[in-house]
Amino acid sequence: MVTVSEAAPRVEALSSSGIKSIPKEYVRTKEELISITNIFEEEKKEEGPQVPTIDLKDINSDDEFVRNKCRQQLKEAAIEWGVMHLVNHGISDELIERVKIAGEAFFNQPIEEKEKYANKQESGMIQGYGSKLANNACGQLEWEDYFFHLIFPEEKREMSIWPKNPSDYTEVTAEYARLLRGLVSDMLSTLSLGLGLEEGRLEKEVGGIEELALQMKINYYPKCPQPELALGVEAHTDVSALTFILHNMVPGLQLFYQGKWVTAKCVPNSIIMHVGDTVEILSNGKYKSILHRGLVNKERVRISWAVFCEPPKEKIILKPIPEVVSEAEPAMFPPRTFAQHMQHKLFRKTQDELLSK
Repeated sequence: MVTVSEAAPRVEALSSSGIKSIPKEYVRTKEELISITNIFEEEKKEEGPQVPTIDLKDINSDDEFVRNKCRQQLKEAAIEWGVMHLVNHGISDELIERVKIAGEAFFNQPIEEKEKYANKQESGMIQGYGSKLANNACGQLEWEDYFFHLIFPEEKREMSIWPKNPSDYTEVTAEYARLLRGLVSDMLSTLSLGLGLEEGRLEKEVGGIEELALQMKINYYPKCPQPELALGVEAHTDVSALTFILHNMVPGLQLFYQGKWVTAKCVPNSIIMHVGDTVEILSNGKYKSILHRGLVNKERVRISWAVFCEPPKEKIILKPIPEVVSEAEPAMFPPRTFAQHMQHKLFRKTQDELLSK
């Protein structure tokens, strides 16, 4: 496995330096380059499959028929796509706008200010401001900087790493975390019922209110002089149970659906929800953890706020829930801890890259 001893330069610094061509470490493989296109043109396309939009206003309706119809739509989207735009999700547009303004204000500071919050990936301190190290066999880098921190449960937060500027960053992010945690429970309940399980089962399987960690990663994708050669985030599935994403209405997210890359539209006032590997495993593959990636562009900075809902690394054994396994549908995944699952993915990715050389 290729590693680097020191951090790559911040991508923002590269972008603002006036370079006309990107360093070779950011250039993707021939196989990837074939499918990288102009993201703005892709987003305009109306033909072909589109990421489903689920209106949650009736998810807890007193009318059983109305409630079940909404839950069925969400279940079908999780089975067919594993990703969806959630609207009427119960978190106010005003709060979401404040979260975005605060995150954007942090990244608008000079790089030297942000460096005060720099992480130390080599020593295992992953929270804070960073850029991806080359942890793949090809030594490739992604066109993004980021800020990463745990936002829930409250008692597990490392407040020393939370930005002091802007001054309301902590207030709005903490409030968003609290409300999002309620939405997480609602979504896990609906997905549990969709598997024919009791409402609280998936929540329990991923650690419950005490152990399920919400980790926020603010992804900052600077303008790229050669977007046709780079990726903001390479193709991957999320290891989380669920992932919730806000963005600044600049397109970039693509999903690999039915053998093709599909661009997610920018749906106003929505939160994107991904099913992660953890729920795919627990559901024995009934719910999909979809392969996705992020494209970049040369006109506009893209920012996204991804919250990964992760079970404890060692305490829980991830395996298909017994009730969803049968003789006709045997277990598709071996038992592993969350930490073992992450290691397995990294090892398999490295092996695939070495074999493709």
